[in-house]
Amino acid sequence: MAENFASSRGSLRDAPGALSKPSANMSTHSFNSTESSIDAKKGKYIAGESGGIVANDSRGSFLSKSLLLCALVAAISSINYGWVIGSVNIPALVIEECSSGPETWSGGFPSCIPMSSTLWGLVVGLTALGAWAGSMYSGKVADWLGRKRTLIINNVFFVAGALLTCTATSIAQLAVGRFVSGIGCGFAANIVSTYNSEAATTRSRGFLGGFQQLMILVGLFLSQVVSIGLSDAPRWRILFSLSAALAIVQTGLLLLIPESPKFLATKGRYDESRAALQKLRGNLDTTFEYEELVMALEAGRRNGSVPKPSLWQVLSGKTDTDLRHLVFCVLFLMLSQQWSGAKGVMFYSTEILSSTFHLTDEEIKHIPSIAQLLTLGIGAIGAVAVVIGMSILDKVGRRTVLIVSSLATTICAALIVVGSKLDLGPMVATFMYAFNLVFQSGSGFIPYLSASELLPYYALGSISGLATSINCLTLFVVSFIFPILDKALGPYLFVPFIVTNFITFLFAVFMMPEAKGKLISEVIDEYQGPVHIVSDCRIVRRRKAELESQA
Repeated sequence: MAENFASSRGSLRDAPGALSKPSANMSTHSFNSTESSIDAKKGKYIAGESGGIVANDSRGSFLSKSLLLCALVAAISSINYGWVIGSVNIPALVIEECSSGPETWSGGFPSCIPMSSTLWGLVVGLTALGAWAGSMYSGKVADWLGRKRTLIINNVFFVAGALLTCTATSIAQLAVGRFVSGIGCGFAANIVSTYNSEAATTRSRGFLGGFQQLMILVGLFLSQVVSIGLSDAPRWRILFSLSAALAIVQTGLLLLIPESPKFLATKGRYDESRAALQKLRGNLDTTFEYEELVMALEAGRRNGSVPKPSLWQVLSGKTDTDLRHLVFCVLFLMLSQQWSGAKGVMFYSTEILSSTFHLTDEEIKHIPSIAQLLTLGIGAIGAVAVVIGMSILDKVGRRTVLIVSSLATTICAALIVVGSKLDLGPMVATFMYAFNLVFQSGSGFIPYLSASELLPYYALGSISGLATSINCLTLFVVSFIFPILDKALGPYLFVPFIVTNFITFLFAVFMMPEAKGKLISEVIDEYQGPVHIVSDCRIVRRRKAELESQA
């Protein structure tokens, strides 16, 4: 590997477009504010008086067409994830309660699969349990096979799950199909965000970090739009089968995009890594960006990060840098995303709104009902909210956006309870819309950014897998108990979520790190150590810096 690295370094020095010979010392071509500047609109580094900086440097770019297309192809897995979790919402009453008419058989398939609401909650929740199983192994598989190849293999689960659910004749088969599709969702939840974060430029990191949640919501919304025409019996089976079509299309497209440059470099495949980076950056010059990538990995090796520390060593702070606070933040954010109650709204909004507006059996049979149309709006507003959040994230900062989002989500949950208690259907629907809007604009997608922005590369795979598994297990619990809570608590259904979202707000105020405009090394240096109050840490560090400067 050392020979390959040396060869790679040599090829960089002789690379076309390099205006000067880069030194082994990274600071040789670092940017001094008096010597160089970034043209943010054109995405180019402009050389200062010292020279030696190439024009059209990829380090200053935001989002090239090729990078966007590759991110979109990878994110089809996220669209499929959204499709799987959203496709059961609108046809739920048709499947579990045979609301479109008595159960009949045609061509060997029943028109519905009657079951209790508790059992339906378990069937729906098994997707999350499958996602947990997938997420447990996704990091290791991706580190072994690569990000792209893992996404290709993962589509087998989406296809198999779709075939099982669309041909289901029993509760057991439907449940197994949901579980198998969930495995695909678990892999997608981890690998898509990893691929996009490793493919992103520094300036596009925030935007592509939110891409995961945006595409999940796009998939969810599309599934609900299509559900309007395919929610009756037996056409709900076609709805479930379309997940397989998405997976097959993506498999073909994945063959056209490059592997993660960082993954290839960690395997010593430097020529392939450089070619992959160039493909992602289009016509931009990747000479210096690629050398920085390789040198950063080599520095990690020199610091003893290879072989990688175990998961326990990272969790217990027994690594060269104590990451306990940052690891806690990543795990908490992925937990809080699901205990917010937002996924419960996505899964069961049709049933909740049908009850809220006191729809009769005949009104429920009429497709689309008012509850189904309102559900469409909830899905659409979620996707719009993520775009809004992504657009302001790098201007306002992650911590500020999370504080506002979690507090607003808490308030909306409280107002949903008020509207339910007063039996005001329009008020409940309005604040369910507002709930999804404010949640998705911050609390919904920031957790997907956290691992890649807060953790060093050597801890990323293991902690991302653990965080995703916690996320999926929490989703399973919430999706399973949501219909039970609905029957038990009635108008007070959202009271538990007032509490959980307020806890997230307190976390954001006192413990959330800020990664805006910072290198990962800077974030680690500022927030390393055991779990602590962030504001106190900043004061101590600032005072320490002042004393050192005075000395």
